[in-house]
Amino acid sequence: MNDSYNRDGSPREQPQQRRTIGRRAVLRLIGLGTLVVAPLPILPSLLRSTLGRGEVRAAGETARTPDGRIRQWTMIIDLRRCDGCQSIGKPPQCTAACIQGHFAPEPMEWIQVFEGELPGGGTQFIPTPCQQCQNPPCVNVCPVGATFSTPEGTVLIDQDRCIGCRICMAACPYDRRFFNWGEPPVPEEAKLSPYHAEHQVPAKKGTVMKCDFCPDMMRDDVLPYCVQGCPNDAIYYGDLEEDVATNGKEVVAASRFLSENQSYHLREDLKTKPRVYYIPGHGEDVGRDSFTKGRKPTEWPWIKLVKGARTWKR
Repeated sequence: MNDSYNRDGSPREQPQQRRTIGRRAVLRLIGLGTLVVAPLPILPSLLRSTLGRGEVRAAGETARTPDGRIRQWTMIIDLRRCDGCQSIGKPPQCTAACIQGHFAPEPMEWIQVFEGELPGGGTQFIPTPCQQCQNPPCVNVCPVGATFSTPEGTVLIDQDRCIGCRICMAACPYDRRFFNWGEPPVPEEAKLSPYHAEHQVPAKKGTVMKCDFCPDMMRDDVLPYCVQGCPNDAIYYGDLEEDVATNGKEVVAASRFLSENQSYHLREDLKTKPRVYYIPGHGEDVGRDSFTKGRKPTEWPWIKLVKGARTWKR
């Protein structure tokens, strides 16, 4: 059983463990880290001074502001800049970067880009990760406490505790959870990575997986894969506690950015209180015509490197 967290979601002090290789070291080792998200952009200096202290932290360690307050991670997706990667003729690169960075098995799309109809005609693209609800239906129904909320506001799944009942999948109104029906393909080198609920590597048969919001990367002053992968800088990540967010190029005051641009949540009627916010749009800021429909299908290229890898239908 993974004991990194207590039942209430608070991090538990860990005993000294043998030296193991970390996830990003694994990525560098087998060369996958360079396929989509190389080099890894470090946070802008202004944001780094606010969000991080320039030191590597252990998985599960609660991130705090310089004055000791617990950080509250958030994501803002500016749909005015999202064109589903039509302009570069590729599948959505936020999805591709996430798949590559987490070794997500096919058909898992932890951040999936949906194409939705607009009221006046035409379409918009909507990147949809786990919404990191503060009133999460999934946590409320899990019979063994395998899915839980952390003090930082993220919702995680402990595959060591998960019994595969899939009740949480039925409860999620955003359809953002995925089940490992078979033995998931895992690169041999990735098996050296110490498992933790914050990064879910390696994947395990008979368990549920989803977007983990990459809090471990933020504690190391590195932006999540989806933020790095977006060619139009449409995805911002930040901390509500200090009211700051960045897309890797610009830093904004999160509350002002959300208020001035009429932000909204998906399925607000459900009162799930997501940590993911959306700015309405259809890619107009990057020249997209809303009547240009369609996007390239998602790919899982890393799986081809794993001998005997098999996939299954969702």
